[in-house]
Formats: sequence, structure tokens, C-alpha cells
Amino acid sequence: MESKLPHIGTSIFTVMSQLAAKHGAINLGQGFPDFPMSAELIECVNQAMKDGGNQYAHSYGVPALRTALAEKIQFLYGTNIHPETDITITPGGTYALYTAFTTIIQPGDEVIIFEPAYDSYIPNITINGGVVVPIALSFPTYTIPWDKVKAAITPKTKAILVNSPHNPTGTVMTHTDILQLQEIIVTNNLYLISDEVYEHLIYDNKPHASILKYPELYKRSFIIYSFGKTYHCTGWKLGYCIAPDHLSKEFRKVHQFNVFSCDTPKQLGIAKYMSNKEAYLTLGNFYQEKRDYLRALLKDTPLQAIPSSGSYFESYSYASISNEADTLFAEKLVTEYGIATIPMSAFYHDGTDHKVIRLCFAKQKETLDAAAACLQKLKN
Repeated sequence: MESKLPHIGTSIFTVMSQLAAKHGAINLGQGFPDFPMSAELIECVNQAMKDGGNQYAHSYGVPALRTALAEKIQFLYGTNIHPETDITITPGGTYALYTAFTTIIQPGDEVIIFEPAYDSYIPNITINGGVVVPIALSFPTYTIPWDKVKAAITPKTKAILVNSPHNPTGTVMTHTDILQLQEIIVTNNLYLISDEVYEHLIYDNKPHASILKYPELYKRSFIIYSFGKTYHCTGWKLGYCIAPDHLSKEFRKVHQFNVFSCDTPKQLGIAKYMSNKEAYLTLGNFYQEKRDYLRALLKDTPLQAIPSSGSYFESYSYASISNEADTLFAEKLVTEYGIATIPMSAFYHDGTDHKVIRLCFAKQKETLDAAAACLQKLKN
């Protein structure tokens, strides 16, 4: 059989997690919390099951959940989103991204992405016959070089993908960034896919410049979110896509013949739980404390933090310790120091290596203490 993804191997997250398990290492590689989620939310889902909410949900999502999301968007961003036409519940953010790409890409269409990039983007574009146009973020600030974006536009450019807060670097797009993006999108009549799964995980009092705040951009956008990131339940695999009516109609054509509908009791439970606004309004401070705690533990090590303003992650340069490839350095951290991280080169199509590793700080205090004890053994 001829592979549709001949250049894609095993995910770096799987590789590092397996290596961590083999050596009994602490895993700060894959991004998921290791602390309990809300007992109240669990009870909401249990009650939904007991009340009979166990059959197929509406293909677009449970109406109560879509209504709750529309109310949340109005509350946060002052934007009116129609819950019937503009919101589709999906089995996770990654699925929503894939479906958005599948909706718009025709063979030969070019899609601009920014690297380092979440590892699903390139395969999603490629498997749909698209052509990936990667643009490297400016190192070490990981900001977008807008002059290079403008230069990369061709008659075949179909869409641009942005991700803020950004995985893996934790950078956050500004209002100025969005205005430059808007000019490019509108002038060239492009689509936009905006990955905003970490919308509430923003630090240092920075605002989230959601595409939902920009009407001209929203007309051309698929905006992706994740309940897993917001409610510490990544294993539930529930997310949603927000897009205007004319785009949602096409998105839903793909969606209905793939998964059709998503887990009913979890949707009902989340819909009820969303009345608790504090659960997401306090999330930024909750995770910033963890970021700052890990920073403090590592400040006297040779690792140099590359500041993160959002997401679960912060990157660290090990350039003062070693000049070896980041994949080898990350492997050594597992086998010799007992801690698993992710080498940043894994997020570049060509393996660009700046001697940087990514750490996940979405962990309980005891895990961060143990991880830091491993890293504190590093010497110049």
C-alpha cells in the first residue's frame, strides 16, 4: 500500500513517553495535568448519565452546551455568536483542526503555518492534498516575522494557521499582530484557522487577542477550542469549532460523515458546569503560579528560560551545557537524569535545532519538585 503520510513516523510524544516509562522517569514531556479535575464537573456528568442522557447527541452538539458557549463568548469578548449555526462540538481540538483543513483544502492549495508548530498541523494539511508553507518564528522571542508572511503569499495560498497562546513556545499574539494578520487575510481573500485551545491559559495580565473580537477576520475563520485544556480533562477529548454560518455548513458536511456526534453525558455535564465562571476565569492565575514555581526551582541551574506567556509549557535553552543535538540531550535527560522533556526540533519540519527543550508545568507541586531535583543536577 502506498502511504498517504510517507514521511510521518511515531509522534515525539509517544517516543518520549515510552522512554520515560522504560526508565521510570518523571514525564514533563506530554502536555496533560497530573492532578484531579473538578469533582463537581464529574458529578454533573454522572447525573447526566443517571438522568438518561446516554443516546446520540445532536450532530452539532447538545443545544444547551452550544447556548452556554454563546453566552460565554458574549461575556468574554462582547461578540454575538449564534449557537445553532456557528458552533459545532467536536471530539477534541485536534479533530476540529483536521475537519477545518478538510473543509477548505483542495489538492495543491498552500497553507502557511508557523514553526515550531503543534505536530498535527503538517500531516493534516498533507493528507488533504495541501502544500505546507512553513515560516519560522523569530528565535528566541518566537514572534511572527510579518514581512516573511507577506512574501510567502502566492496565487495558490488558501489559508493561514495561527496558534495563540502558542504551543510549544507559550508566546501570545498581540492586537498589533492581529491587525497585520487581518490585512493579509482580507487583502488576499484567504481563510484563517485559529487554534485557541489555550485561550484561558495566559499570564502576566496579558489579554487573549481572540479572532472572535475581529469581525472582518471572523467572517473568514475557523476558531478551535478544547474543553480538555479548560477543565483539566484532556482524556475526555471534547472541543468545538466556531465559524460563521457559511463556513460551519461546510465544516458540518465533513463532520457528519466522520464522527457524526460526540459524547452526550459529558456535553450535558459541561453545559451545566459552565455556569461556574470562576472555573475558567481563575485558570490563568492557577497555571501562572505553576509556571513561576518551576522557574524559581530552576533559576540556579544552567538552563535558561525562554519566557512563556501562555499554554502549559515553557522552553529552556541548554546551550551553556552542551552543543549536542536536542534529541540526544533530551534522551540523556531521561536515561541519566530521570526526566522526560520534548526537544524543540521535533516541532520543525526540517529539525531546526536551537538547543532548546520544552517542559510541561501542568503538574502538581510534588511532580515539579521531583522534576526540578533531576534538572538541578545539570552542570555547565
